[in-house]
Amino acid sequence: MALAKVDVTRTLAMPADHAWRILRAFCEPWHPMVAGMRAEQGGTVRAFTTSGDPTLYRERLTWLSDSDRALRYTHLEGIAGAARYEARLSVSGTGASCEVRWQAEIEAEPARAREIASGTETIFQAGLDALPDARVPQTGAPPQPSPRGQLSESTISAPVRLSLLSTPRILGPLCLFLHGIGGQKENWAGQLAVLGTQATCVALDLRGYGGSAPGPAQSTLRDYFADILAVKQAFGDPPLILCGLSYGAWIATDFALQHPGSLQALVLAGGCTGMSEASEAERRAFLQSREVPLAEGMTPADFAPAVVDVIAGPNASEDLRRTLTASMAAIPARSYRDALRCFTSPPGRFDFRKLQVPVLMMTGAHDRLAPPEEIRSVANRIWQDAPTPDVRFEEISGAGHVCNLENPQQVNRVLGEFLNRWTQ
Repeated sequence: MALAKVDVTRTLAMPADHAWRILRAFCEPWHPMVAGMRAEQGGTVRAFTTSGDPTLYRERLTWLSDSDRALRYTHLEGIAGAARYEARLSVSGTGASCEVRWQAEIEAEPARAREIASGTETIFQAGLDALPDARVPQTGAPPQPSPRGQLSESTISAPVRLSLLSTPRILGPLCLFLHGIGGQKENWAGQLAVLGTQATCVALDLRGYGGSAPGPAQSTLRDYFADILAVKQAFGDPPLILCGLSYGAWIATDFALQHPGSLQALVLAGGCTGMSEASEAERRAFLQSREVPLAEGMTPADFAPAVVDVIAGPNASEDLRRTLTASMAAIPARSYRDALRCFTSPPGRFDFRKLQVPVLMMTGAHDRLAPPEEIRSVANRIWQDAPTPDVRFEEISGAGHVCNLENPQQVNRVLGEFLNRWTQ
């Protein structure tokens, strides 16, 4: 086998955002050589024919990022002799012009690899020639608050009493939200109110938080997994989409690796790997530093303002800071210690080769605990390691660590578009 590469870059007299709105529409037939196209698998696969050629080509989207203006896709069928075909599109620039870069890597027998690369370059050149005149696809209206009724609180009793905030039940997947180590289920109310028309949305108080009872012993990941499965069962065992923030994202990722058959998709905000990739010394230092105030008799209410100074973004309003402070202050010291000890006792480094579901990763542009460069790096690792990569990464503008509270409009728009894959 030989490896052939194609790299076409063009400077175009059009704003970068305008070019990106055309290119990101993966299943829109904007390319002049496309004769017909249809979307499959929720818009992640496109099946198309080209002018004068009856061959059906199919390609699958493997990476998407609006904030980076980049996508990647892989060939599924149609190109004879191609053992592997991976392509990337990216847009950069400001002002009235932009640079579009279209790349591909092809593995095939040497002569065939050269032939495919030559044809690919012709296709890329034709597409970039036509891009300035292409029509910008119409996008759907952003999700609006659900008109279907108020959010309701309830409890289920197994394995321990668990407190839930939920939307009315509808057919389709269950989207279960897990808060951070300093949070509570009400932190997700803005997502539930908007996304409740797309899926049954439920926010869970973790053990010992809010209205959920503490466990009989130190909580483990297996305990949290049992709670997740109990909520899933209580709602009729529908397909499950887990959405976690920070500590909740760490729990959700581990659940996805340990229970792949129980999950349809994974949404991670403000974190992913947590302490799973820290050394034992780093985990011990992390735990000790956070247990010192507890050992001195302080409660989360005493150090909540200092925590908010770290997690809030520079644009956080006073109202939002009060919300974050109250959320942290409401946590019992016992529950906070319990979560810290679970967080610093991971089962091991994450093996993303076991990850079998689509992943959406978001983090605030000003997140100091899970900065964009770190989460982007993890997202790229998932893309590289997952057997069938299906990754979206978004940087949430203006937001700190609790991005769903600091920029709910962008989070809801991105999450709503992600959910559309299973709810349309």
